[in-house]
Amino acid sequence: MDFEHSARARDYIDRVSRFVRERIVPSEEVYASQLVGSQDYRKWRIPPVIEELKAEAKAAGLWNLFLPDPELGAGLDNRDYAPLAELMGHSPLAPEVFNCNAPDTGNAEVLHQFGSEAQKERWLKPLLDGEIRSGFAMTEPDVASSDATNMEATCKLVGDEVVVDGRKWWTSGAGDPRCGFLIFMGVTSADAGRHERHSMVLVPLDAPGVKIERMVPVFGNLDEPHGHAEISFDNVRLPADHIIGGPGRGFEIAQGRLGPGRIHHCMRAIGMAEVAFERMCRRATSRIAFGKPLANLGGNRAVIAESRMAIDAARLVTLNAAYLLDVHGLAGALSAVSQIKIIAPRMLQQVTDAAIQIHGGQGVADETLARLMATARVLRIADGPDEVHQGVVARIELAAYK
Repeated sequence: MDFEHSARARDYIDRVSRFVRERIVPSEEVYASQLVGSQDYRKWRIPPVIEELKAEAKAAGLWNLFLPDPELGAGLDNRDYAPLAELMGHSPLAPEVFNCNAPDTGNAEVLHQFGSEAQKERWLKPLLDGEIRSGFAMTEPDVASSDATNMEATCKLVGDEVVVDGRKWWTSGAGDPRCGFLIFMGVTSADAGRHERHSMVLVPLDAPGVKIERMVPVFGNLDEPHGHAEISFDNVRLPADHIIGGPGRGFEIAQGRLGPGRIHHCMRAIGMAEVAFERMCRRATSRIAFGKPLANLGGNRAVIAESRMAIDAARLVTLNAAYLLDVHGLAGALSAVSQIKIIAPRMLQQVTDAAIQIHGGQGVADETLARLMATARVLRIADGPDEVHQGVVARIELAAYK
């Protein structure tokens, strides 16, 4: 296996690193000051600084870096994009600034790979231009969505229309004033095979029958100005050409969407862990207690060493998964991708918890560490809980002993 990044990727790494360090991180306080600060998502507005940064990044050629198509994106494979995703983990603003923010990246990949020319023109082009945002409506509040075959929401073909009904939640990005459409996954034919029942449908957010019921809080935070919506779909009637790739292909499309997305998530988590680690080390070397720096008290040196080893180990297994995905596709990388989806969020939670502990009372008041801890905990559920991924890894390993 080859973890060496191409010369082109190394150039991007240098440029993205400088842009994050010099332009994005210094803008975080400005961004926070420009938020509306309302519990009512309908009052949310996009901070002007984010659009300014997006324009700068676009002009600098640091745009759509996630997309492997060189005509529409940077043309990087998973191995070469991975370190850029890690750098974007250093700031919560960075993915959006480079137009590499979830769920838009996954939705763009779906449209790029499976969308019709008309769908690409209407939805993909403005998404890649950064003019609109999008959401992905899959998880449902009334069923265990860790098993996607439990899905109850429907998207049935009636004549030349597809009729969408059901309730979804954790539709991230739906509160964003720029959100133009959702990709809705539902049951088209209940009598088909377990993995041929579902379809993905492009649903304009302003379509009649679509209603945002609320923004779901994450540990009390509504994540302004993007949000995570609970949405009801009541007899939403759309032209049948809003189905992506044709009826019954929902699971097939979902599998293609999840592989690269999990690499992105895990590498961003590694970048976040580096932020927590740096804060921990600065605190440990500058804070004095009982006449000594905190780094020289108790087992703090061991904590720091364990954190460094955990970050580096997570990075290597994630790069290995990216390599396998590039060389063998999802089928050959399935175990590795499931492994990193467990390893990286657990590592982020471990390192952030250590940073909080070394900060003492300030640790639980620190907004950055609180955000990192919440993100780590959510990632252990989002895109499949740990237990589902453990099941995948175990199934693949045990198959060799049958």
